[in-house]
Amino acid sequence: MKIAYAGIDLFYPALEALTGSGCEIIKIYTCETDNETEFNVQVIATAKQHKIPYTTARIRREDISWLKSQGCEALICAGYYYRIPVDQDLYMVNIHPSLLPVGRGSWPMPQTILQEHAQSGVTIHKMAEQFDTGDILLQESFPVAKDETLETFMTKIHRLLPEMVLRLLADFENLYANARPQGPGEYWKAPKEKDWTVDASMDMEHIDKILRAFYGYDCIYKTGNKTYRLLRARTAFKKEGDGIYLPLNDGYIKADYAEEL
Repeated sequence: MKIAYAGIDLFYPALEALTGSGCEIIKIYTCETDNETEFNVQVIATAKQHKIPYTTARIRREDISWLKSQGCEALICAGYYYRIPVDQDLYMVNIHPSLLPVGRGSWPMPQTILQEHAQSGVTIHKMAEQFDTGDILLQESFPVAKDETLETFMTKIHRLLPEMVLRLLADFENLYANARPQGPGEYWKAPKEKDWTVDASMDMEHIDKILRAFYGYDCIYKTGNKTYRLLRARTAFKKEGDGIYLPLNDGYIKADYAEEL
């Protein structure tokens, strides 16, 4: 099967499974990233290792036409920043990190933790004109722990991806033909800076939930007239071990990195 792939390192195990599946990847589309909180390093390294043409340029309608002219049968999207033109003459599927139709939107993982959902999962669905509304081909769930971080959440997703991708390839046409419509759903707006900002006066449990929801990404900490950018931070009741400690009313924030802004 000839396919194209679009995505960054966020769902890299999907690409890894594809390269070992026997299908032919004729092109990889990725995005420019900051390579600090989001990365394209593994995707580009895989393209170079397997001598697959790749680009960071945004996919346009002419790219879809070119793929079809090359005999491409499917486009698999996994964590790609931009809207891709939908073409009914090409199998086009997206890997989404929620149990659709709940959790539509570009960044549902932190929202799952912030909203304290007990369950989440991975959905492979058809691409449609409206984001994350296409018919569902495959779906797998996992429990969300009380102390889940974004990092442990993504580990659970990564464990599901290889097997799901291989199931997709093994029965692509049948799964595509028998995909089930989603029906009404929930669209979750992408978090904004206020959602990953904590203040020293806030309740410690609430602070920790925010830090867990964005663990590995920037968080903002405010105390008095000072503001800090944090990475990989959690709350702590006392100072133990290495790390940077910032004061709270009833404990500390312990961060791997803190920069006063």
